[in-house]
Amino acid sequence: MIRGQVKICGLKDPGNILEVIQLKPDWIGLIFYPGSLRYISDPKYLEFLNKLPDRPLTVGVFVNPDIKDIRNITEVIRLDAIQLHGSETPELCEELRREGYTLIKAFGIHPGFDFNLTDPYHGKADYFLFDTGSPKLGGTGEQFAWSLLNKYQGETPYFLSGGLSPETQIFPNHRQFAGVDLNSRFETAPGIKHIGLLQKFLKQFRNE
Repeated sequence: MIRGQVKICGLKDPGNILEVIQLKPDWIGLIFYPGSLRYISDPKYLEFLNKLPDRPLTVGVFVNPDIKDIRNITEVIRLDAIQLHGSETPELCEELRREGYTLIKAFGIHPGFDFNLTDPYHGKADYFLFDTGSPKLGGTGEQFAWSLLNKYQGETPYFLSGGLSPETQIFPNHRQFAGVDLNSRFETAPGIKHIGLLQKFLKQFRNE
């Protein structure tokens, strides 16, 4: 199994978050999109994250946000990165990077997806996240055809998302593959991660 970064997204419950952090993922993701089942409506109950001395990089996930809303949330929870899942412009990505955030821009991949659409974001996003394309915003829990990634020739590294499960063992052999984004297939309920399933996956993925 190859090595790569691990991002565990869609966390919501404080106790469960602390259990996940014990697994030492590289990133954890908190969703601030009201349309998500994993939406964090009040960031104040996660303020404890600010006091953890050795926490993973923390990502705030947004969909077509007003930059003021991002700033309001980051006054409560210190975020290391912003992930944008909507139709946000390269200019917004650049502005958030100037404010000191690592920027992850998500794209929904489907058989007709034109990877040239990512070109304006090169140099304005630190990472892309390639998820399964869907009419609805946010993740689907389904896997797209990874062979489509052969069409991606850009220089921005990407996280792979969409349908990853504890049984997934083979990953794209692609030079810009940076790591995995784990979510719904590792849950007991929306926002609550199954620690045993994560441990199983991480052991294989990390060659432990």
